[in-house]
Amino acid sequence: MQIDRALIDAVIAITHNAGAAIMDIYQQDFTVYEKSDASPLTDADLAAHNVIMKGLQALSDLPVLSEESSEIDWQERQAWQQYWLVDPLDGTKEFIKKNGEFTVNIALIDKGTPVLGVVYAPALERTYWGAANNGAGVINNGEEKPISAKPHQPGETWKVVGSRSHQSPEIQALLDSLDGEAELVAMGSSLKLCLVASGDAHLYPRLGPTSEWDTAAAHAVAIAAGARVTVLDADNPLDENAPELRYNQKSSLLNPYFLVSCGK
Repeated sequence: MQIDRALIDAVIAITHNAGAAIMDIYQQDFTVYEKSDASPLTDADLAAHNVIMKGLQALSDLPVLSEESSEIDWQERQAWQQYWLVDPLDGTKEFIKKNGEFTVNIALIDKGTPVLGVVYAPALERTYWGAANNGAGVINNGEEKPISAKPHQPGETWKVVGSRSHQSPEIQALLDSLDGEAELVAMGSSLKLCLVASGDAHLYPRLGPTSEWDTAAAHAVAIAAGARVTVLDADNPLDENAPELRYNQKSSLLNPYFLVSCGK
């Protein structure tokens, strides 16, 4: 599939339509019940999923793997060379807290690599996109500008994306290994990866569980913007030779721990 601006715009439009479906529910007063399949969160997930499936099926005949269709068997998935990887609503805690930091994520995967990704935060009216050979950009309230990862400069304070609360010993060890001062930058959902892509942070170490649909779209944005997303070795977190994070390479849909870095 050729990636051109028309395709990028079509995927952006699908994420915006899905975001509108989410916002119809988000703007209501609601209570979330932890074990209720009829919760507003579930309703928003499914509404966005249905919009995305309809849009992508009209766009191409490629298979779609979504968090809402994750039961697709590995025997079937392993034959896929190209497919869409989708998270209709990423950022459960952010949705419930109503802080706006939740996203709609759509990625195109080609032989294990995310080559097109759109991350839309409907409550923030912010869209990140990135595609192989097309660069990356952000659209804020309808105004678009290009983005790129910004390498850390000697003497500059490291900006590290992290939790709003207590840091794990592993994260603290990484911070201690950096040359110079480090400042934590808090953000929710897949927007964490986008902070490195946009040059607003230098590093995002992830030492906790994520699934492939959580990261793929923002991963595409990051690499299109010149960042790297690599498998993280806790004993050598800044290893320049670390392997790139890849998709659909195993039966499990869980990612290994990873590091998003701003490059050299």
